[in-house]
Amino acid sequence: RPFACGDCGKRFSQKIHLRSHQKTHTGERPFPCADCGRRFRKKTHLVRHQRTHTGERPFACTRCTRRFAHKQHLLRHQQ
Repeated sequence: RPFACGDCGKRFSQKIHLRSHQKTHTGERPFPCADCGRRFRKKTHLVRHQRTHTGERPFACTRCTRRFAHKQHLLRHQQ
């Protein structure tokens, strides 16, 4: 793993993963929610959060009619 964090030494195989990790040290949160102003380190976290405002539930159970906003909630439901 050629990319090392200068703050904690954690190593990454890709530079993009290192850059994402470095935000945990700097506190940088470059992705703001347009609805409430909450900020996120990763765009994927912002997208997931936005479902609280839109009510979108993209994860459907194949065994019943329930839908979920988060994949983890669907997986827990299916256990």
